[in-house]
Amino acid sequence: MINILIADDQELMRQSLKIMLSSQPNFAVTDTVSNGREVLESIKKNKPDIILMDIRMPEMDGVVCTQKVKEMAPDIKVIILTTFDDDEFVFNAIKFGASGYLLKGTSLKDLTSAITKVYNGKSIMNDEITGKVFRMFSQMAQTNQTIRVGEQLTGKLRESEWKIIECVGRGMSNKEIAQRLHLSEGTIRNSLSVILSKLGLKNRTQLGIWAVQTDTAARMYDSDEE
Repeated sequence: MINILIADDQELMRQSLKIMLSSQPNFAVTDTVSNGREVLESIKKNKPDIILMDIRMPEMDGVVCTQKVKEMAPDIKVIILTTFDDDEFVFNAIKFGASGYLLKGTSLKDLTSAITKVYNGKSIMNDEITGKVFRMFSQMAQTNQTIRVGEQLTGKLRESEWKIIECVGRGMSNKEIAQRLHLSEGTIRNSLSVILSKLGLKNRTQLGIWAVQTDTAARMYDSDEE
């Protein structure tokens, strides 16, 4: 029997998934929760084998929650689910230990197949976003050394520049960053040039790798909570 925890901020989605998965002979739904903090409480009471984790939830999103789940209970497998094509989050979700990433439109057949594969130790990923992950891991593979930037340099960065760095670390293009931050692509290009100059980095790839290696996205999340 594969025990499954469903985490989604939409009640209809939680209940729909519960009904569908509970109808499968080898699946049991241990709990349904609406945010990342409830996930952490739930796994203390009923340790599931698999968590179906929405990436966009209040209080704690699926990426940060995945990191905390893997720290608390490394054996629990996480499959990220979303209605959005949020490929900018893919790298961090996989980096923090998610075993797969599927869009919520996935058929029941494909979802149950994915759960079974992950339970058996395999990784799964939606075809639409596989390329993004491969490109990000390729960037990481290009360097054998940690990219270091002194605190005296990072201290020169403005809050708006940190937000751009966070986006670069998540693998977003200039167009995607511009849309996310409600700025023009030209502004993003100019800002990236300034950021590289401030940090003493040569190119966007170095900036992206540094952002990932130093968990810039996680720090931005923490600062948003304060």
